[in-house]
Amino acid sequence: MAGGRTTGDPGLYGPGSVTWQTHGDPMMWIAGVRALYLQALHPLAVRGVTQNSDFRQDAWGRLLRTARFVATITYGTTEEAERAGARVRGIHRRLTVTDPGTGARHRVDDPDLLLWVHCAEIDSYLHVVRRSGFPLTDAQADAYVAENRESARLVGLDPARVPADTARLAAYFKEVRPALAHTPEAGEVDAFLRRPPVHPLLVPARAVLWGRVAALAYAALPPYAHELYGRPAPDPDVVTRRLRAAGRVLRRIPPTLRWQLPPKHILRAVARLGPGTRPSVYTLRHNAAILDNGDASRAP
Repeated sequence: MAGGRTTGDPGLYGPGSVTWQTHGDPMMWIAGVRALYLQALHPLAVRGVTQNSDFRQDAWGRLLRTARFVATITYGTTEEAERAGARVRGIHRRLTVTDPGTGARHRVDDPDLLLWVHCAEIDSYLHVVRRSGFPLTDAQADAYVAENRESARLVGLDPARVPADTARLAAYFKEVRPALAHTPEAGEVDAFLRRPPVHPLLVPARAVLWGRVAALAYAALPPYAHELYGRPAPDPDVVTRRLRAAGRVLRRIPPTLRWQLPPKHILRAVARLGPGTRPSVYTLRHNAAILDNGDASRAP
């Protein structure tokens, strides 16, 4: 492991995982917004959010709680991650949602709903960071998908039914595509993400800063999502250039400065495990080189 041995609890993923290195990238914020856009296109899943949460009144709080959960299960101790998962499962067990098409009641922890939310998140995280220039090989991308069956387990899914590589993740989206639709609830999520409520003095900053984040996250959606939302997106090559430009700008911000933002899980993890465990793209490149050398040495 880079930086020598560690002595603390590495948590569920640990510094040797692709997830550990990837989730420290600042483009994860844009990826998270893309995930919200994508998740909202599942009629039952988005209704579960609007019926059972204070999304309209505390949307910012919901976004931050989601970010805190991802940070905790990635960089927290094993106990902290398991406790966070148990908390989420406990909340979901108590909630139900009404199907907008049939009127039938469903549990929020229905495996099909949980699987959609999970896959939309993992696809968004992986798509945005890779497209913005984060150096993941195909093998590392597959490893990332496989590793995050652990996060699926934490929210109540059987890891055996969760996609374990990028090919199976793509197959899942092809299978679920006919069930997706633009509902009034999806329109509410879209409206919030484009113009979230802020203090009047912050309205100009919302247009300049958040507006660009939301627009880029929306542009990074797959074409069928743009079609469902009914709003066009720039040419894919233009989107890729913008994602790469955003990645270059955000990655120039010193990590120790970025990691000062709440919830500070990365700083606590590094303090627990040692400076050699800092998330870094260089670790991924080093690991990829080792794999490449290993494969080459076995080649005929």
